[in-house]
Amino acid sequence: MADVTPNEVTVWLQGWQRGDQEAERQLLAATYDELKRLARAQLRGERSGHTLQPTDLVHEAYAKMTGLKLEWQDRIHYLSMAARCMRRVLVDHARKRAAEKRGAGAERVTLAGERLEAPQRAIDLLDLDRALERLSEEHPDAATAIELHYFGGLTQAEVGESLGVSESTALRNLRFARAWLKSAVSES
Repeated sequence: MADVTPNEVTVWLQGWQRGDQEAERQLLAATYDELKRLARAQLRGERSGHTLQPTDLVHEAYAKMTGLKLEWQDRIHYLSMAARCMRRVLVDHARKRAAEKRGAGAERVTLAGERLEAPQRAIDLLDLDRALERLSEEHPDAATAIELHYFGGLTQAEVGESLGVSESTALRNLRFARAWLKSAVSES
């Protein structure tokens, strides 16, 4: 998005919102590399051998975004929603994988007298998602700040701009959210 101005993105978003397919095409072409960067960043924290590739994650998240009925505001809003949709795709993927591990629909049998290993710890992404949901209920600004910064790749200044607060307030929100999430995830 180096050659694209924030104003151009806003104009394309407004056109996309009105159903202008050319505006949507231009928006996607101009932001595709940035969306792939976000996807790579989100997949970096995933287990090795993850079946989703950055391109798949971008396409699935974009499909979710096309179904959203939002008043698109600007580049920051667009990237934060893309990051949020990517996180939702990863959480859905993790839930599906966890269900398959539990036998999703397989016939249940009992193993009387057999010694069984303790079940594996729940997938970290699911714990994080639950914690983020709780954080957003209790401290919405902190939750939004953490999503914008860590999942959306926005700088502290951009987080502050998006939330309508100073960069130092955005930094306080990020520090609080990090500590809160660390505590919540370690409890689960």
